[in-house]
This record gives sequence, C-alpha cells and structure tokens, in this order.
Amino acid sequence: MAALFGSRVRRLRLAAGLTQAELGRRTHVVSTRITQIERASGAKPTLHMARALDVALNADDLLVELWPYVYREAFPNWSRLFMEYSERAVSIRQYAAHVVPGLLQTEDYARAVLSLDALLDSEEQLEERVAARMGRQERLSTPDRPELWVVLDEAVLRRPIGGPAVMREQLERLLDAAAERRTTVQVLPFDQGGHEAMGGSLTILTLPDGSEVAYTEGSDYGQLIEEPANVSRYTVIYDRLRAVALPPLMSLDMIRSAMEGNYRGANVPSPSEQRRLAQKQLQQSGRGRLRGGRGRTPRPDPRP
Repeated sequence: MAALFGSRVRRLRLAAGLTQAELGRRTHVVSTRITQIERASGAKPTLHMARALDVALNADDLLVELWPYVYREAFPNWSRLFMEYSERAVSIRQYAAHVVPGLLQTEDYARAVLSLDALLDSEEQLEERVAARMGRQERLSTPDRPELWVVLDEAVLRRPIGGPAVMREQLERLLDAAAERRTTVQVLPFDQGGHEAMGGSLTILTLPDGSEVAYTEGSDYGQLIEEPANVSRYTVIYDRLRAVALPPLMSLDMIRSAMEGNYRGANVPSPSEQRRLAQKQLQQSGRGRLRGGRGRTPRPDPRP
C-alpha cells in the first residue's frame, strides 16, 4: 500500500507539472522526503503529510482515503490479517470487557481511550489512530454492512472514560446504534458473576464462505485464532455470554439508566459559569425591584 500511495503521488505530481522540490516546498518538507514517499522507502507518510499532499496536488481526498491502508502496514501481520477479515466479515460478534468496541465509539471517546496508551509518542500519532479508527466505522453505513452483535460488560457503562460529557455522548451513540436493524446490543450485568471471557475482550468474525475466526485481546496483547476447533470453543463461550446477558430491551434500559444516573450532570454548567449566571440573575432581579417597587421573595425550588 505504501508503494501504491507513492505511485499515486508521483502520477499526480507529474500531471501537475511539479518537480519533487516544488512539491516539497508546497508541503513544507525537503525534496528527499517526497522521493522517499514516491519510492515507498523510509518512514511512511503521516496523516498530516497525506492531507498536505492531497491539497497541494488537488487530489480530491484520494491520498487521505488511501492513507489508512498505508498506516495499517505498521501493524504486526496477525493484526493486519484481523483487520482484513473484519472488512470482509458478514457477521461480527463482540464481547467488550472494558471499553466500547471501536466500531461503536464516538470520536471523543476513541480519542480518550487511545490517549491512555503508554507507548503513544505524540499528539499527531494520537490523531492518526483516531482517524484510522473512525475510518473503519464507515463500513457500517454501506449496503453490505455486517450483522453486528455486541455484548458489553456493565463495567463499560460505569467507567467514565473521557469524563461525563464524553460518556453521555457515547452511551447515546450506543442507543442510536441499537435502533439500527442489523445491530444488537446486550449488557452483561455484574450480578452474573464470573465467566469464561473475563480475561479480556472477544471477537468472532463470520466470513462470506461461512468460515469463522476469533480474536482475543487484553490490555497488552492480541491473538488471532484461525484453527476451526479452537474457534468453535470461543463460539461456545460467546453464546454462553449472550445467554446470560440481559435481553436487548432490558439492556437498553440499563444503558439509559447509566446515562441518566452516572452522567446526568454532563451538561451542568461549570462552577464559574454557575456563579456568572447567578450574578446575572441577581442583577436582573435588582433591576426588576427598582422598576416595580416591591420585590417578592422567591419560593424555594422543590426540584433537586
């Protein structure tokens, strides 16, 4: 993909009548960096670089759309293979132990989750990861979108990733997703106790030919399982999780309850904003008394 990206840059540059040095000046890099990109040598282009090239070459987002595939090449072989399987899957079944699955994350929630990586090098790298994750969600809006079944551990709802406002938006996203015809969301409550997938998250993909692969993931590892006998074991584990999780309608009630209970203050003004509003109300009240003569003592608001 890096070679394809480079060949497209070269073709667009020549069509625009630009030398490598001229394109480098337009994108604020040295000409040797353009050479590296066109030859697919050296460091892979960043998302920022892809955007700059796209603008300089009037590529109509072609290079930005190619960039996620170039970015993917930095991942291990098994991880890239899992992504390729995911793009072809007709059915995706996921159990999420700690965070909302990437396919259903809002951009702010994804940014908050990805920023927790201890190996993150820079803000630019974070934005690249967010862009790649958001790009993978595009398949859910295509005509051949997969059947998506997600079981969320209750911990996913209770852990305030990114703060109350981010969590509230994320839970609203889950409710919206569950209303879609090909998406099912269940919640596995704490009171179900232990289960076989407690070590981490689990994904099972069904491919167009009917074959299946499984993927397990913890905080610092991932494993792709392709052997049919082993995949069958994980399929049984997933079916057991679905069986003990709350039914879909009850699950949505729990999501709403978490949203209104844990994160209902997401839109409450900050303390400084509250003071400003209170001062404004006092000033308005004072002007009212001057105009109308007597002031009235307001009744206490019975609402909490």
